[in-house]
Amino acid sequence: MQNKTVEDSQSQALGLTVYDLPDPLAVAQDDAGRTWGGRWRMILVLLVCASPVIASYLTFYVIRPQTLRHFGDLIQPVQAMPDIATQTLDGTTAALTDLKGQWLIVSVSSAACDALCQSNLLLQRQIRASLGREADRTDWVWLINDNAPVAPELQAGLKDAVVLRVAPDQLAKWLAPQEGHALNEHLYLVDPHGNWMMRFPARLQMDQASSLKRDWDRLLRASVSWDKAGR
Repeated sequence: MQNKTVEDSQSQALGLTVYDLPDPLAVAQDDAGRTWGGRWRMILVLLVCASPVIASYLTFYVIRPQTLRHFGDLIQPVQAMPDIATQTLDGTTAALTDLKGQWLIVSVSSAACDALCQSNLLLQRQIRASLGREADRTDWVWLINDNAPVAPELQAGLKDAVVLRVAPDQLAKWLAPQEGHALNEHLYLVDPHGNWMMRFPARLQMDQASSLKRDWDRLLRASVSWDKAGR
């Protein structure tokens, strides 16, 4: 009788032990649930951390191009600089393509340089100076389309400018004014590859200089590998 009692107790203990063992399938399902839950939490954390970067990319590449406005007119397609002859004020001959390698802000007029011409030259000089450390990446260029002499008092203010004489018929193969305007009414922007790529509104006033500079600043930031500082 005592032996039977012991056997029953062992059977009950064994039964309880087997009953309490976890179900392998349930364990596997629980583990899978915990694994997926952990992965989703990790993904959410990564998304939260990456959201500023994602937002900046969307702003720059999707939203910003739709709202960006240019003060100057983009020339499409760009017009490559022709290999035409030039002459400095002292009579030295060269080629227009020698100007490649820098950003150029260009004006055109006769050597007599009327009030509009002088205003354009002043704008060119001041805008370039306002670029600060980026000024060495740019040249301001005055292209003279005749052979008349330049007044000495005007030359005194051109020491930082590139002044070249170019035949007007040759120059017309490259630059062009807006319809209804003359070539000397505009300022023209040329990239370091020698491509005329932007034309600014006719008869610019000094209070519009900041708008021109804004376009130029954007281009300089986007082209840090295009040119070399200084010439």
